[in-house]
Amino acid sequence: MRTLAITQNITLDGSIEMLGDWFDPADQDPQLREATRRQSEHADAMLLGRQTFEDFRGYWPQQTDDQTGITDELNQIHKYVVSSTMADPQWRNSTVLTGDWITQVRDLKGKEGRDIVVTGSITLTHALIVSGLVNEYRLFVYPAVQGRGRRLFPDGYELPTLQLVEARGFPNGASLLRYTI
Repeated sequence: MRTLAITQNITLDGSIEMLGDWFDPADQDPQLREATRRQSEHADAMLLGRQTFEDFRGYWPQQTDDQTGITDELNQIHKYVVSSTMADPQWRNSTVLTGDWITQVRDLKGKEGRDIVVTGSITLTHALIVSGLVNEYRLFVYPAVQGRGRRLFPDGYELPTLQLVEARGFPNGASLLRYTI
């Protein structure tokens, strides 16, 4: 069975909604970039909500001098986008999940393959958490307090006990915290 991993950039106060300038994907120290790349090596699929997918599609494929490797990675990985309105994803290696997408994600998890990673996509993330489909949380915690914005976990949701499997700090003050359920 494949692992479904929520990979989020998050502030100290728990916000994953980027309302300020606390995160820039092109401005990462080399150790943090390497840790992010290592996470990606274990994945062969990415699951996104429509808005995050459109944001990624509108930015990453147009990058011609990307020194981070993110453009190549996103162009190659299979992307699944959950949407009730999108018919043609207009980005190679992309599939639209419509209708009962929870069952479709459950089926994807049951197939052979590497990790399925979810990033951004707050509404989708909340639905996956509530559905019990998440196996792992990979949180890149940034030393910022935003004081507002949507949080990682839905209001009122009580998470089962998590097992810390990795904790690592980086020179820019960010930390990677990995938890399994």
